[in-house]
Amino acid sequence: MGLTYQAFDKRFFDIVDVNQELETVRSGFTFIEGPIWNGKTGCLTFNDIPESRTYRLHPDGSVTLLRENTHKANGNAYDREGNIIVCEHVRSCISRTDDQGNGLTVLAAHYGDKELNSPNDVVVKSDGVIYFTDPRFGRNASRVGLGRPQDLDFQGLFSFNPADGRLRLLADDFENPNGLCFSKDESWLFVNDSPRKHIRRFRVEPDGSLSGGAVWAETTGEGPGLPDGMKLDGDENVYCCAQGGIHIFNRNADYLGIVRVPEQTGNCAFGGPGMDTLYLAASTTLYSFKIKGSADRRQEERTNG
Repeated sequence: MGLTYQAFDKRFFDIVDVNQELETVRSGFTFIEGPIWNGKTGCLTFNDIPESRTYRLHPDGSVTLLRENTHKANGNAYDREGNIIVCEHVRSCISRTDDQGNGLTVLAAHYGDKELNSPNDVVVKSDGVIYFTDPRFGRNASRVGLGRPQDLDFQGLFSFNPADGRLRLLADDFENPNGLCFSKDESWLFVNDSPRKHIRRFRVEPDGSLSGGAVWAETTGEGPGLPDGMKLDGDENVYCCAQGGIHIFNRNADYLGIVRVPEQTGNCAFGGPGMDTLYLAASTTLYSFKIKGSADRRQEERTNG
């Protein structure tokens, strides 16, 4: 039967083999997010936000529980030492564990004297600096949040340097920032804004600050979800979880097409032996499909654990 898709450009077919099936890897979750791949172990780690649990998919296809009581953790990323950086909704912080889920340490929870909103998604630059979005989603009384007043009067984009403990506000003009990913050479940072249904692109300056931030692309169409998790492949195509599935843009922001997914898709990650499998964290189910082209496929965090 093949994938369900919508192609806007013939170059879409250079990336996606539409004759393959959308594979159901494992189902039975509540709302999963934050998939990250470890190339050394061949494992995929992801969170179930409402259940406050972290799971791990192993090479043999089995899934085990890694952590409980994660405070409705959302996005994950590996740092340079192979630790997992975690975005926690309930405690409004970014934290760190080792790859086995041990040694939980809060890294940043306040900007000045005010509590962060609810860190959502995170990437780690090659110099070790952590970049994360801080929308208000986790402050709603919902299955992914804990209802409570908001301390900050903005929804921002931050960086945190573990070397000196500096938390830095990079941009505060979002409605609700969500997914983010670096370009291959880390000279650009892509950040989407869910309610506004667009992706912005910032220039990363030598000192780690950002400039620019113009709208780079917009997601269109029907279906559950809004711009959410994003990843970049080795050819610098951008994969954005949004309305109805995975929206694919090339490096020039040309809108190539959409791979339709039957559930709301929150995030994605490249993995597999050839880094050519795109894993999709989509509500109750972990799906996957393969990407064609460059062998240099890899998750945006650019780490294999």
